[in-house]
Amino acid sequence: MSGLDQARVVGVFEHPTRWAPEKTQYQIHAEAARGALDDAGLSIRDVDGLLSSGLGPIGLMSLAEHLDLHPRYHDSTNIGGSTFVAQVLHAAAAIAVGLCEVALITYGSKASSDRFAVGTGGLSGGDPPDQFEAPFGPTVMNSYAMVAQRHMHEFGTTPEQLAEVAVSTRRHASMNPVARFRDPISVDDVLASRVVSSPLHLLDCCVITDGGGAVVLTSKQRARDCKKPGVRILGGSEALRHTACGSRDLTEIAAAQSGPAAMEMAGVQCADVDMCMIYDSFTITVIATLENLGFCKRGEGGAFVSGGTIGLGGALPINTDGGGLSSNHPGMRGIFLVIEAVRQLRGECGERQVEDCQIALCHGTGGMLGLRHSGVTLVLGAA
Repeated sequence: MSGLDQARVVGVFEHPTRWAPEKTQYQIHAEAARGALDDAGLSIRDVDGLLSSGLGPIGLMSLAEHLDLHPRYHDSTNIGGSTFVAQVLHAAAAIAVGLCEVALITYGSKASSDRFAVGTGGLSGGDPPDQFEAPFGPTVMNSYAMVAQRHMHEFGTTPEQLAEVAVSTRRHASMNPVARFRDPISVDDVLASRVVSSPLHLLDCCVITDGGGAVVLTSKQRARDCKKPGVRILGGSEALRHTACGSRDLTEIAAAQSGPAAMEMAGVQCADVDMCMIYDSFTITVIATLENLGFCKRGEGGAFVSGGTIGLGGALPINTDGGGLSSNHPGMRGIFLVIEAVRQLRGECGERQVEDCQIALCHGTGGMLGLRHSGVTLVLGAA
């Protein structure tokens, strides 16, 4: 048992909006915070820890002012899409050592209505490696396409196998009333959609939406008085992968480091996991992540995601909310991985519920596969 088990996730809320031009980013944060606190049976006055990201260099201070909070613990970590998975670990650790008792994690974004899609532009040129890459105009999209090309070349992975990921998550999205896209699609539909960056088609890519969410954690003692049973934090780990010294294996990602470490801390193996929430910025992200976490061998991800394995009723259901490919992706999707996993462990997902869900694994990816990126793995257990 790790020190993280001293904390519990007691409240979650996913903002239902996918398009909110009439709202401010701070409104989405506040509405999500209210929803998660209500889910926990707590109030804003109970909160003494605040964690968030995506609001600018000192945006956490503005958010605290907007929420009228005076936290004694705060965290504005930004490691891209894995940020909020990491902040669950940070909040649990802070609670375990007494830095706070009730931690609120919030996210809000207007990526769609502000017409700003994270990752579609070129590199900034501000980071040292960018001076060599920026002149050639690479984007986040291109780096993932490069990983997909390499995976296909090295292991024989096919476009049809990539498409299986999109088809499966769309089926799950059809059962989620707030998912952005709910109409069923086929492998042929994915392959018929236009190529955005070879070999990735439009339906291999995540959607761009507005949205937000919030998560509330507290001590296991205080969790006993909350509205719903607290979800346990069994283990977790963070990792960074980069191309320093010219080292670049496009098929090995940060999950290879964080996944085994998180599962060892949790005392579980891949076979014990009932469902996964895997960051799905692109279909290749899911295949590479499953391999590097250890659910299948390197190069076998394409075959693993085929034949219904990752769908509801399969051996390892993933992204049961529809994922970033079909439900929502406001830019940093990690918080939604945690929200859906918690709901699954509490048995609240209706027709998309995984039967007897006891252990859920979340893995967030931030940055750019093939270049530098973060990976955070979190293992959660039912109360």
